[in-house]
Amino acid sequence: MEKGAAKVVSDFLTAVQKGDNATVAASLHPNIEWNQPGNNRFSGAKKSSTEVFQMVGGMLEVSAHTLELTDVKVTAVNGNTVACLVHWKAVKPTGLVLDVDNIDVYTVENEQIVSAKVYSADITQEDDFWQK
Repeated sequence: MEKGAAKVVSDFLTAVQKGDNATVAASLHPNIEWNQPGNNRFSGAKKSSTEVFQMVGGMLEVSAHTLELTDVKVTAVNGNTVACLVHWKAVKPTGLVLDVDNIDVYTVENEQIVSAKVYSADITQEDDFWQK
């Protein structure tokens, strides 16, 4: 039985919150197109799940492994596209804090996320936190 797009995204986000990397990896199509906003070292297009994991690994390193998806506030569905209002927090060893809402828009095909476009509610804060 095919899972609906909302279920695929919900399972993915729950796995992100729990640190369940196996489920995260299984949720992402190998050739996912991921677009990260801003003008920082992690911004831009990622063209594979490998590149997405490299980006996230870098984010964890820069944030001293404090990066956390703290809340999934809204999930809205339109066909195979799911938009989510999520909240991220992190603290660098220097004390600099990331505390920001994002709207993530995921497209699901064949029970995997094939594209993700992230919108930041405070891109200046993200750019200052992630830097170049």
